[in-house]
Amino acid sequence: MTRAAVIARRELGSYFYSPIAYVAMTLFLIATGLAFGRDFRPGQVVAMRSLLEWMVFFMVGIIPILTMGLLAQERSTGTIETLMTAPVTDVILGKFLGALSFSMILVLLTAAHVGTLLLFGTPDLGPILTAYLGLVLTIMVYLSVGLLISTCTRFQLVSALVSVVILVVFTLICHAVGEIMPDEIRRIIWFVSLVDRYLHFLQGLVAMDDVVYLLSIVATMLFLSVKVLESRKWRA
Repeated sequence: MTRAAVIARRELGSYFYSPIAYVAMTLFLIATGLAFGRDFRPGQVVAMRSLLEWMVFFMVGIIPILTMGLLAQERSTGTIETLMTAPVTDVILGKFLGALSFSMILVLLTAAHVGTLLLFGTPDLGPILTAYLGLVLTIMVYLSVGLLISTCTRFQLVSALVSVVILVVFTLICHAVGEIMPDEIRRIIWFVSLVDRYLHFLQGLVAMDDVVYLLSIVATMLFLSVKVLESRKWRA
């Protein structure tokens, strides 16, 4: 666990030396600022509905940028051999926690919007905090998917593009397709839809099946990442 913490700390620090991370942060802050502008208008309910609705979609574009180099860059630069002196599980967990830490910094930056609402009104913090819980769980899913794809290729651009496609399918397309399907099929499609799981949190509902479903995806993706990296280590 100590090695995983060291790798996570190194990974978090590396983001602040990468221009790509600053680009991702800038785009995220601009997007969230514009979304919050729709909430912070005269006559609007004192809430963050637009911002919280859109943040999960913003992350579809941001997270692949953060995860594309987690393992792909290590392989392309040849530093993977040094990294693999640590246990594979620690490598995967450390990379995941490092990316998660940077993602949580992005989320915490939006706390300024919550402070603005508290300054000018009396928002109901319950649904806001519940939505943030759902957002964090969804981000964990995104990160675990991006990490798995980064483990499978040495090309960062390929990793980013494949991750975006997968996340778009399970965040946007599943919901859109479900809208036009009969009820029986719609229920099946929306069962795997990440955005529909997140919408439950956005409505102020914390259902155990949603939490278990999202965490099970994270665990599965991390397990597969470990197995892929172990197979590559064995071939090496």
